[in-house]
Amino acid sequence: MGSNLVITKEIENYINNHSLKLTAIQNEIISYNNSLGDIKRMQISISQCHFLHLIIKASNAKKILEIGTFTGLSALTMSLALPNDGKLVTLDKNKETNKTAANFFEKANQKDKIESILGPALESLNNLKIKGNKFDLIFIDADKENYKNYYVQSLDLLEKNNLIVIDNVLWHGEVTDHKKQDKLTTSIRDFNSYVNEDKRTENLIIPIGDGFTVCRKL
Repeated sequence: MGSNLVITKEIENYINNHSLKLTAIQNEIISYNNSLGDIKRMQISISQCHFLHLIIKASNAKKILEIGTFTGLSALTMSLALPNDGKLVTLDKNKETNKTAANFFEKANQKDKIESILGPALESLNNLKIKGNKFDLIFIDADKENYKNYYVQSLDLLEKNNLIVIDNVLWHGEVTDHKKQDKLTTSIRDFNSYVNEDKRTENLIIPIGDGFTVCRKL
């Protein structure tokens, strides 16, 4: 049986150079995030942008929910992949990064397709559920301690066969290092086990960026 390839920086660059091209505004967000210091790690990778684009196109998704906006790279990526009548709702509680993201959305002419809801995500998710909202795809990339709560709430907002995509599930590779017992690492580790044992979905961990889990609701 073949083994997975170890992705070096050189291979990552090769992949990016031989894949979909980002728009000028997507590249502008990446450049902006690079100026933020260590917090830039909250951004998804270029290969993850391409993956989200393709999975949205392939699944014909028209309504997407994002939990965790940051400065808007993933939201913009997904919005650009949606049809003209598509809609993306993105949740975050940080006013400053939300304002930055909104400016990028406007520059990319995607403002009309993206609705930003400011506030604690669990409250926003509950409100969306009360209003009877359903989504074709939900992307989770927010505070790791609440991943399980976001995942459980998300299941109520999906129809059968629709998708949840979750970022950071490999957590810099630290999920396999059992010397790492800090709160964030153990939260991700416990979450991965919970999803893997959940009979309501089938899932796959994909080793791109910091690790994507893709779940299909059964």
